[in-house]
Amino acid sequence: MKARRVKKLDPRGSLADNAARIVGVRLEEMRSFAAAALEPERTKDQHDMRIAAKRLRYVLEATEFCFGRTAVTARRRARDLQGLLGELHDCDVMLPRVERHLADLRNVDAAAVRKRAGDSADLEPRLAARAAHRTSYRGLEILLVYLQARRRLLFDRFREFWAEQEQAGTWDRLERSMARRVREARERRRAEKLAERARRELEAAEREEREAAERAANAAAELQAARRITRPQPASPRDIGHH
Repeated sequence: MKARRVKKLDPRGSLADNAARIVGVRLEEMRSFAAAALEPERTKDQHDMRIAAKRLRYVLEATEFCFGRTAVTARRRARDLQGLLGELHDCDVMLPRVERHLADLRNVDAAAVRKRAGDSADLEPRLAARAAHRTSYRGLEILLVYLQARRRLLFDRFREFWAEQEQAGTWDRLERSMARRVREARERRRAEKLAERARRELEAAEREEREAAERAANAAAELQAARRITRPQPASPRDIGHH
């Protein structure tokens, strides 16, 4: 089963903020299989749920210190769920193997009995009674009964365990905790963006203010220079004597 993609991870963000997103996705993934997995014959969904529980457990093992008791409890229950569904899966793997082995022995014995019959018009029952693997059939049939019964017992335990965790709120508490962390991280990023924009606007305003002050100083200097040039010069004594 391919894991769901975790979106909006922030390389610049904290471990806890990014881990909250990952845990949230892994939890949602695991819970999405519950409705189908609680049906006895939905072996694939039960197997997929086991894989999802394992992924949730692993990410919590690495990051639970960021989130406290809620994450620790959820990690332990995910481990229990993984183990229970793993035993269930073992039965699902073994049952067809035993059935195939039993069928193979029957085919081998049938071929051998047919060969011993030779050119007979019919088959004598006593030939089948001496089949080479006749003593193995009972043991394999008993093993099949054991595996079928154990699978039913494990499935009942799985269904009870899941109901207990839902009633206890194990997954709901973890979901709320991760959602709150993601929401707080989003609000912090929004505040940081607003602060950064305000800082840039302040710098721009201060730069414009400095430039305006420089232009005003330059204009004042130019004005003074222009006044000195255009101001009438007083007449010298020599010019007065000539008059």
